[in-house]
Amino acid sequence: MLKSGLFNPALASAVARLGHTDSFAIADCGLPIPHGTTIIDLALVFGIPSFEDTLAALLESVVVEGATIATETPASIRAALPTVPIKEVTHAQLKAALSEVAFVVRTGSTTPYANVILRSGVAF
Repeated sequence: MLKSGLFNPALASAVARLGHTDSFAIADCGLPIPHGTTIIDLALVFGIPSFEDTLAALLESVVVEGATIATETPASIRAALPTVPIKEVTHAQLKAALSEVAFVVRTGSTTPYANVILRSGVAF
């Protein structure tokens, strides 16, 4: 048994497959996800897991070189990415960009616009 890291097998596998510049999204439970896009659904009930907890866990496991958020994204999400270069787009543009991500992690968050696309970096 793992003693730390990502315990969800689907999420751990998807993260392990990321290469440099691959992107993935973390989303609230209401974000429309394009058909054909891989969804790793962590949502249990409204609020669980939270967007913030999911983001924190993934930031511990993935080198992130950039993020894309909507202009409406809550300040708390921006604050959780203090060293990550952030690109702001409209919410419609963010939703359209979901067709290009490797996968979407759906959280239980009901916070409007709690969505981010993260671009994978390299550790060397």
